[in-house]
Amino acid sequence: MPGIERRSFDWNLLHTFAAIVEEKSITGAAERLLLRQPSVSNALKRLEDQLGCQLIDRSRGRFEATEQGLALYRECREVCGTIGRIDTVLKDSGSQLSGHLHLWMASHVVFPPLDETLSDFAHRHPKVTYEIDVATSSTVVQTVLAQQASFGICLVNEKHPRLDYRHLYREHFGFFCGPRHHLFGKKDISLADLRNEAFVSFSTDQLNGALSSVAVLRAQERLKGKVVATSPHLEEVRRLIVNGLGIGPLPIHVVERDLRDGLMWRLPPYEAPPAIDIFLVTNPRMSPSRAERLFLSDLLGRLDDAPLGYFVYPEAAVE
Repeated sequence: MPGIERRSFDWNLLHTFAAIVEEKSITGAAERLLLRQPSVSNALKRLEDQLGCQLIDRSRGRFEATEQGLALYRECREVCGTIGRIDTVLKDSGSQLSGHLHLWMASHVVFPPLDETLSDFAHRHPKVTYEIDVATSSTVVQTVLAQQASFGICLVNEKHPRLDYRHLYREHFGFFCGPRHHLFGKKDISLADLRNEAFVSFSTDQLNGALSSVAVLRAQERLKGKVVATSPHLEEVRRLIVNGLGIGPLPIHVVERDLRDGLMWRLPPYEAPPAIDIFLVTNPRMSPSRAERLFLSDLLGRLDDAPLGYFVYPEAAVE
């Protein structure tokens, strides 16, 4: 591969190439970038010519990144992420705090100290703007790894060696059903009574997923009812349960109001429910903006009030 002449290199080609890989097609990349398809095809050809190697295998109806293409994609995600943050860094350099906070988090995140931090921070720094993206935990981690976000809040199944992790809280999951379910309102039931019930759950409810502790409990107790619906988002799993499609897991502290309002009924196990840890994920290779640094400082400062160094929900589940 020949060396790149930095003065003549068009860095926009990397942005286009990243879109091609992520969309898995020239057409999809063109639609995403609001460009014509020939322009995207030409950009790919120019990049391959400048680098002297094939980046996308287009032979015999295939369309996938080559080994060199994947290597370039991993690097250009970080480059594009850094370039995309330049405007935020410049806007954040004034005497009065401004800038833009972009939070990435899993849909499971219901964390009162985060809400308190957002409220206080917005009151003290009215010029700061906010954006929140909800994604799967794996996507949150990959976004932080690619330096497209300074931090994320999510479930962590396996820690990446290039990222830093701070334990924020531990939440406990219970099994629930909705008002139209035949077990709603029944008290004298056991885990054995759930073994053949239709189940709804999160997409990560697998032995190697972020909700592995829930999957382990289902396996141990032989809860082998048909999984009739899944979603990566807490709100949609809740919808499925409330509307009677099946029983399913949800964080206990999240559904307290639903229990009071008669929209849900808790099922066994009542003792030692599955625990899931939620982490703040940061990339030590990134330089956060001043607004991001102050926001994180405020958020982490609230952990000083947690006796274990992290919060536990519900509080009755403190071990």
